Amino acid sequence: MKRWLWLGLGLSGLVASGCGSDPKPEPVVLPQACPGTAEASLPSTAVSALSTSPNTAPDGVIITYKPKVTASALAASADIVKAVERVGGTVKRRIPNLNMVSARLSPEAITALKANPDVLSVTPNRRVRAMALPTPPPLASWQGAFSTQGSVGEYTEGLKLVQAPQVWDANNDGIIDPGAATGEGVKVCVIDSGWDSKHPELKAAFLKGKDFVDDDDDPTDQSVSPKGEVTVGGGHGTHVSATILAQLGSGSGARVAPGEDPNGVVGVAPGASLLVARVLDTDGGGRTDDVIAAVDWCNSEGARVASLSLGAPDPSEDEQTVFEKVWNNGNGMLSVAASGNDGKRGIAYPAAYLPSVMAVGAVDLQGTIADFSQYGQELSVVGPGVNVLSATVLGAASLSQVTAASVPVTSRPLTYTAQGTYTGRLVNCGLGADRAACGEAATCEGFVAYVDRGDLFFEEKARNVIQAGARAIIIGDNVEDEGPGFTLGSANPHWVPTVSVSMASGAALKGLVGQEVTVSISGLDYQRESGTSMATPHVSGVAALVFSARPDLSAAHVRAVLEKTAQDDKTTPGVDERYGHGLVQAAKAVALARTLPQGGGPLPLP
Repeated sequence: MKRWLWLGLGLSGLVASGCGSDPKPEPVVLPQACPGTAEASLPSTAVSALSTSPNTAPDGVIITYKPKVTASALAASADIVKAVERVGGTVKRRIPNLNMVSARLSPEAITALKANPDVLSVTPNRRVRAMALPTPPPLASWQGAFSTQGSVGEYTEGLKLVQAPQVWDANNDGIIDPGAATGEGVKVCVIDSGWDSKHPELKAAFLKGKDFVDDDDDPTDQSVSPKGEVTVGGGHGTHVSATILAQLGSGSGARVAPGEDPNGVVGVAPGASLLVARVLDTDGGGRTDDVIAAVDWCNSEGARVASLSLGAPDPSEDEQTVFEKVWNNGNGMLSVAASGNDGKRGIAYPAAYLPSVMAVGAVDLQGTIADFSQYGQELSVVGPGVNVLSATVLGAASLSQVTAASVPVTSRPLTYTAQGTYTGRLVNCGLGADRAACGEAATCEGFVAYVDRGDLFFEEKARNVIQAGARAIIIGDNVEDEGPGFTLGSANPHWVPTVSVSMASGAALKGLVGQEVTVSISGLDYQRESGTSMATPHVSGVAALVFSARPDLSAAHVRAVLEKTAQDDKTTPGVDERYGHGLVQAAKAVALARTLPQGGGPLPLP
């Protein structure tokens, strides 16, 4: 039985008004949320934000202090921790060898700490974000230790665009050439959202990991709520890692989309070793102090390349300090970072820190600059960043099927949708503006909600119809050509299978209201994504190949080699702000590196 909730007026609002007075407005009524659906009203990100103390900045500050000649790094760190606690702050992270701690402090405590003679600076612990864009998922149903043999079908378009197979499979027979540079002996550290330890593309390459989000040694791309609910991330870090070093022939049996190789994919440097530093949560967000600590950790573990498909619009002096330190440490660690996805002039940070970080822009699979790729004078090179196929968390990518009146309807799953199959009556919920939008046809026993696109975010529409009892959702587009994929905004364990359909299909579905419709969401182990996030690991992989061919080279030499051998954009010859030095080219880079004298000699001129 449907239950209703009166809002806005007490009982007095139902009594007729006195003669001559204005009539009372009708009460606003909404159906009561169905049992068990209240949690869908707030995603986990909103819940955590509400729990933050109003007297402190949610992300805190980074404190850089003066090293003490008479004390060890740990002792000096302990002293500054005591100073923070004396002014009522709470220390989150210590980075002793960089003379830094991060903490949460009230504004008054920050002022007091800045006056401390041992404190050099107190700066915001700014937010960073993953640099990927929503990408249309596949439209049809799926097919159902380092190997040296696989299938040339694993060679993705991006892989071939950067010449990687020419380095380690010159005759294109699907077998690694003996003695070829594959990245073997090179540690690549992926600073991102973590990884899927069960994915066959990455297991053999993994060496070690650290989770800077949860402060443990398990950098799995997931979070666990206080209630024990597990939220799996979007697979950003797994996608990036596999682009660099997915193993040849290792994906047999994985779930792939139609037309894709059943063996999965192979990375640019399939012989490299993987270090994983998790700094992004399941919603793709992170903090500067975790990035700083991760870069320091990667360097301490012997990484030659750090790949960062993340960034922020503004610089951080503390962050720049750590990149400069690892760049100048011996032969240095080469840091490669995404330029950003806002399509504007101005490179994101850390990519814009010259010369310690290589800024990478994105091109499509024809080598044309992507319209979302940020550009500027700091841009080093570009890599494939549009519709890049790579691995993701097992089953995290989604493939949808909709059947109405026994007829299949082409559909796309929304990002963060739940998986599963549901069959129920189709109910027209209009724009899904509130729980009453589905009308009397809604029932807590379940139904399939049809919702038109417009006015509200998709996650708001989804929450409203779920609370009205929907067990699956179909969103109809309001333009002829469906856009670049829809999203529910963030992970939420209370979402239901949710898909989008074209405007024409939506109109046809409205004529089937009341009939049974089936919505099915299946899991995939590989997906296509776009963004400078996807371009960055292509460049990181090429750097690993060069280090593998010439381990004696410095980070500065490898950067110079990649820039000198990049394929120039023919429309704007020479170095420019949109393409930098051009599209990175692995075979040319390895060939040039092998001609350099021992130790590299003078840097190759661009």
